[in-house]
Amino acid sequence: MDLDFGQLLAQQGAAWDLLMARVRSSPQQLVAHVAVLLALLLTVAAAYARTMVPLRWLTVASSLTSLVYGVLGPSPVALLTAAVLLPLNLWRAVEVTRLTRHVRRAGVEADMAGLWLKPYMRGRKLKAGQLLFAKGDRADHLYMLVSGRAELVEIGRPLEAGRIFGEIALFTPEQTRTQSVRAIDDCTLLEISDATVRALFYQSPSFGFHLIELLAMRLGADVRRAQQLPPQAAAPQPAG
Repeated sequence: MDLDFGQLLAQQGAAWDLLMARVRSSPQQLVAHVAVLLALLLTVAAAYARTMVPLRWLTVASSLTSLVYGVLGPSPVALLTAAVLLPLNLWRAVEVTRLTRHVRRAGVEADMAGLWLKPYMRGRKLKAGQLLFAKGDRADHLYMLVSGRAELVEIGRPLEAGRIFGEIALFTPEQTRTQSVRAIDDCTLLEISDATVRALFYQSPSFGFHLIELLAMRLGADVRRAQQLPPQAAAPQPAG
């Protein structure tokens, strides 16, 4: 079938004229079409968001403006889609905002490197007494303790809220855990996979430098602690 581009252009022009006439026909239609245009712009902005908090709230705003269009249009498809997505997006936005606030409070007197990792991490919860990983397990995640208390089981050393741990085992040849970590209280953690850590290391020089600083700081602390122990107990004990 041959396509007549001139005819197609004429049809598009007629459709555009019809749309403009509809928009000008009532304030309701004007508001509806401004809302759907705003929803499009918010969706594009969310696609360019680099961290989770603005992305989640932009999707909430996009769903809300789509809902306005669905009601005023009226457009049953847009209304149904927005009615389903809005509560889901709102729930996720509130969840990630609360988690971010926990991390910020925990990070005031703890490892600042967590602020670099936070946008790429996902939440996880442990019950009191639950084992996160055992000595000898394969190391495939790095962790940050957001709230609650945990401990290194073999040496009985507590982990404070805001502490990043488990990073050293990711970069050893064996990639196995050197300590077990267990929750003392109900805990909230953030975790990031080994693959994501390595991808960020290669993609972001700033992240790479901060990760090196974190490893050097942790190893330096282990060496200083070992120097203060009796000779028979002087082997450094990295956190995971």
